[in-house]
Amino acid sequence: MTEQIKAFILQNHLKPGDPLPTETVLCERLGASRSSVREAIKTLSALDIVEVRHGHGMYVGHLSLVALVESLAFRAQLSSHDDFAVLGEVIGIRQLLEQGLAASLLAALRDSHFEALTTLVTEMRELADRGESFVEQDRAFHLLLMEPLNLDLVQQLTGAFWDVHSMVAPLLAPSTEEGRETVEAHAAIVTAARRRDVPAFQAAIEAHYGPVRKQLATRLSEHGRATADDGS
Repeated sequence: MTEQIKAFILQNHLKPGDPLPTETVLCERLGASRSSVREAIKTLSALDIVEVRHGHGMYVGHLSLVALVESLAFRAQLSSHDDFAVLGEVIGIRQLLEQGLAASLLAALRDSHFEALTTLVTEMRELADRGESFVEQDRAFHLLLMEPLNLDLVQQLTGAFWDVHSMVAPLLAPSTEEGRETVEAHAAIVTAARRRDVPAFQAAIEAHYGPVRKQLATRLSEHGRATADDGS
C-alpha cells in the first residue's frame, strides 16, 4: 500500500506541502481498506514522505533525510566498533562531497559567505581555547559552505551526515589540541576559498578530517587489541 500511495503522489505530480486526499478518498481511489491505508500513512509519515497535520489533514512531506540519520545513528550505537566504522564511512562521504564540488563551490561563494565563515571560525577558536565544544558552529560552517550551490539534496546530505558525525564523535573524546587543530583547518578552508584555489581548498578539506581520522584509527586499533585479548 505504501507503494500505491507513493505512485498516487507521483502520478498526480504533487509536490512537498501539497494536500493529499482524506483516508476515505484514498481508500476509494486505491481500492484498499481503511486499516491498510492508515498503516501505510504511518510508515510514510516516519519517512517524511507524508505529513499528517492533526485537525488539518495530510500533505506531501518535505522528504527530509531524518530516517537516514536515525538508521545510521542506531547502527552506530549497536556496538563501539560499529560506532567508529560508521563514523569513518560518514567522514569519507563528507570529504568526497566537499572535495568533489570544490570548483563549483569556489565559483559560487561570495564575500558575504566568507565573512560569515570567518565569524564561525573565530567563534570556534574561542571555544577551543577554553576547551569547549564547537559542535553548532562546525555544523553551521559546513552547511554554509554548501549553501551557494542551491542544491537542496546536497544541503540535506551535508546536514544528515554531519548529524550522524556529531552523534558518534563525542565517543572519541578529542583533546584540546586536536580541537585547535580542527579549528585551524577550518581557517585554512576559508583562506583557500577566498583565493579560489581549488587544489589548496581540497587539501584543506583533507587536513580538516585529519584529526578525527587519527582518533578513529587509534580507537579501532584499541578495539582490535581488546577483542584479541578477550579471545585469548
